[in-house]
Amino acid sequence: MSVADKGTPATGWIDQGRVLSGAVHYFRVHPALWDDRLRRLVAMGATHVETYVPWNFHERERGRIDFEGWRDVTRFVRLAEQAGLAVIVRPGPFICAEWDNGGLPTWLLYDGPIPLRTSDPRFLEPVDAWFDALMPRLVPLLRTHGGPIVAAQVENEYGSFGSDRAYLEHLRAGLRSRGVDVPLFTSDGPTDLMLDAGTLPGVAATANFGSAATDAMRVLDRRRPGEPFLCAEFWGGWFDHWGREHHTRPAVDMAAAIEPLLDGGGSVNVYMAHGGTSFGTWPGANIDQGAYLSTITSYDSDAPIGEAGELTEKFWELRRLFGSARDVDLPEPPPLPERQSARRVPLVPGASLLSALRSSAAVGVRASALPLSQEQLRQPAGLTLYEAELLIPAEDTILRVLEPRDRAWVFLDGVLVHRVDRNVPDEGVPLAAAGTVARLSIVVENEGRVNFGRHVGEEKGLLGGACLDAHGVSRLVHGWSQWPVDLQSLTELPEIPASSTDEASGAYRAEIACARPADAFIALPGWEKVYVWLNGFLLGRLEARGPQGTLYAPGALWEQGDNLVEVLSLGACGEDLRIEESPRLDIRADGFMPPQLG
Repeated sequence: MSVADKGTPATGWIDQGRVLSGAVHYFRVHPALWDDRLRRLVAMGATHVETYVPWNFHERERGRIDFEGWRDVTRFVRLAEQAGLAVIVRPGPFICAEWDNGGLPTWLLYDGPIPLRTSDPRFLEPVDAWFDALMPRLVPLLRTHGGPIVAAQVENEYGSFGSDRAYLEHLRAGLRSRGVDVPLFTSDGPTDLMLDAGTLPGVAATANFGSAATDAMRVLDRRRPGEPFLCAEFWGGWFDHWGREHHTRPAVDMAAAIEPLLDGGGSVNVYMAHGGTSFGTWPGANIDQGAYLSTITSYDSDAPIGEAGELTEKFWELRRLFGSARDVDLPEPPPLPERQSARRVPLVPGASLLSALRSSAAVGVRASALPLSQEQLRQPAGLTLYEAELLIPAEDTILRVLEPRDRAWVFLDGVLVHRVDRNVPDEGVPLAAAGTVARLSIVVENEGRVNFGRHVGEEKGLLGGACLDAHGVSRLVHGWSQWPVDLQSLTELPEIPASSTDEASGAYRAEIACARPADAFIALPGWEKVYVWLNGFLLGRLEARGPQGTLYAPGALWEQGDNLVEVLSLGACGEDLRIEESPRLDIRADGFMPPQLG
């Protein structure tokens, strides 16, 4: 037994027998569909539902905590109870979950970096304030109070991040002191390295994996003899990154991997049972071998219950396995929600991209010698427009953009001349017309904050500024103005007509008539990169590089009659908008190249 595991064993924490659970995140499902998705989970044979509680979703601005509407976690838990499910909650404060910044609010970083996920008071004080607001809503729902919540997690996969035992102890004590008296657990990868740092004495240890269940059970049994075994995350599928392939896993392969776990008497939480959608600017990102990879809008994750409620082969395999393990007759799943018919819709251009951003900035222009980061601008997400006056000093001058986080579009006098990606060192763009003065505009896109590992909490924006290189000399550009645009909070794009000198990318809109609200899938083929709003709600983004080819638009967001769809285009533009009858999450656009710029 590891030193980390010495103490009173946390046996008996699964007090309702075997756990056959599925993960469903209320924050990734429209509230009108919560009951539908939970009843599909019941029809799959699940006894429990598991959900994270993302801190930044509830407190996007410091001190403004919201538990209404989409954020009414109490209602979600009560609906689960009505459906006959017990509930497992994972309140963080860090959740990972392929969610922006791993669920940690951006405002933690506004006054400079702090040691996240540690016992540093600068982190613990806001965590305690968050728990003070959250726990009074969860405690009445605990099994010990007659509610459906049977267990709560302490942090999340901490053994993959750090080794601050005092931090974990503080969280455990904080849960207990606020009345959380149901069993607590930690979850980590099933290796000694991760379990040594991620577990606590007297707190149940669980494992996360997608294969080799017997090996994982052996590791946990060696470290925690006599404890019931729970795979807190069984990865039956996986999420996708922009520009990479769409992940799928055969249903029979998933079933073959989970059967040894069930045969050995273990319990399981399928992650995800229903993935849903990371609407708006909520998708996170990862760093893989030094490369930054942003996560797509869809969180379908090749789950048993698809993004729009589809029942996949995995659903029926798990229904077979769970039904057999429980030896009960399972109810039939609800019918699939109605879908709109396919059609094409013309888009009408509005404001140019630069005009739209200048008009949409909530706080107006900010001036500084060097570009300010999004954190310095108090901007949680979205786009930032940086502008400076540029004197082009000589022939053979090269303009370079330094360290954009994460992608930049470069304009001279309103004309798009260059694109920069953080993964590729900028070779620059040659400038003509020596001795002239031009307006330099750089649009920097925050494509999502890293949600796993040591890069959580990194800065966003135009971090290094820009420089002019000529004849072996590099000169920084000074005198910047900046317009922060938080796309998540933007509910309407401006209709300023684009001038002839402005770029083609920018704001577009379409009126779509709807006889009755129903689910739809929006596609914009040929468009390089777009953000899409439906009746003022930001659905998310699409990119020509794939793999996601459609945005899910739940019927609850549509209105009978006319509906307004708005598109903010970055880069090359296509022709029209399409409503499709089924999702496309596996388009292959490896050959897509934006038009040459000069």
